[in-house]
Amino acid sequence: MTVMSIGILGLTAVILAVQLKGVKGEYGIYLAAAAGLVIFFYGISKLETIIQAVEQVQAYLKINHVYINTLMKMIGITYIAEFSSGICKDAGYGSLGNQIEIFGKLSILAVSMPILMALMEMVQDILS
Repeated sequence: MTVMSIGILGLTAVILAVQLKGVKGEYGIYLAAAAGLVIFFYGISKLETIIQAVEQVQAYLKINHVYINTLMKMIGITYIAEFSSGICKDAGYGSLGNQIEIFGKLSILAVSMPILMALMEMVQDILS
């Protein structure tokens, strides 16, 4: 699927969800969630290409694999948190969606702490 196909899928789901809102509102939410899941899993399938490209960059630049793994974890956390938050907000549970976003940001901060500490040690060694 291309971006155009995904866009058409999303717009079709929204139009059908709006039509179903008058009859059975919960069906619209289910339809939007199902379309979101299809798009989500398609996006995950695209990650293989991204991972291969990052591995090539790592081979050229001789970057420590810990940094690349951390970067990939951060991307995954962001993707899942934004997706989950969007579904919650669309279903009318904006406060729950905001909590998921906050948890995602805190998770990214926690994952990045070892890199921050390594950077601080490097700066300290340079200044000493």
